[in-house]
Amino acid sequence: METDLIRTELIKLIATATKPLNLRGVNLVGMDLSGLDLSGANLGYSNLVNTNLTMADLTGAVLINSTLVGAYLIEADLSGANLLFANLSRANLNNVDFSKAKLKRADLSGADLSGANLTRADLSGANLTGANLTGANVTGANITGADLTGANVGGAIGI
Repeated sequence: METDLIRTELIKLIATATKPLNLRGVNLVGMDLSGLDLSGANLGYSNLVNTNLTMADLTGAVLINSTLVGAYLIEADLSGANLLFANLSRANLNNVDFSKAKLKRADLSGADLSGANLTRADLSGANLTGANLTGANVTGANITGADLTGANVGGAIGI
């Protein structure tokens, strides 16, 4: 019940706040933020562990040093988002649009990136150990220094 209240308050905030929305350092653990328009929002240094961001619009959002361990971002749009040093380990990132996103030094270990669009994304120095990249498109992505140990890259495009 409490999370429903918080979701309602957040929806009102999104509707009334001037963009970009500043949610830097917030604790949104386990919340349902699915389908919300958080484009351009500053969520840097936020705790989003196990948060549901399925089909959320996070285009151009700032998630620097944010923790999204075990989060659900299925079909979310993070194109052009800044996820420098973000922790997305074990996150469900099926069919996420990370095109032109900055994922430099991000932790994507054990994440499910199947079908993800990573075209022209910066994955330099990222930790992708044990990640599932089945069918992901990494065309033009910078994977310099990325750790792909044990990653499933079957059917990935551009690797």
